[in-house]
Amino acid sequence: MNLPKPIIQFIRFGIVGVFNTLITAIIIWVLLELLHFSDYLANIIGYIVGLVNSFVWNRKWTFENNARISKTVFKFVITFAVSYLFQLGNLYLLLNYTTLDAYVCQLLSIIIYTIINFVLNRYYTFKIPTNEKIS
Repeated sequence: MNLPKPIIQFIRFGIVGVFNTLITAIIIWVLLELLHFSDYLANIIGYIVGLVNSFVWNRKWTFENNARISKTVFKFVITFAVSYLFQLGNLYLLLNYTTLDAYVCQLLSIIIYTIINFVLNRYYTFKIPTNEKIS
């Protein structure tokens, strides 16, 4: 069965996203529970590890992007920064204005990050140039 390229990219983005979310969540959990890092430091480190993993897999496997790496990295970092700031703001609100467990707050913030990050990566970072035909 030959699926259209956008469908394949969507499936691959989802697979990368699931594994990346698991890696990020595990790193945060280890830092919080086993190493007793602060909520914010654990979050920052977890997202940095996730950022590197996500860039490598999405650039090479999901979008098969051949653009100059410096241009792609710049867009990816901007996308990450915007997504991360929204999730960090959400984490702050949840930690300070709810009685939810800190790890639940982290997981809910990952959801916010994932939604924003997908939209920005799809339509900004790895956007297909208009002169390329989508098959």
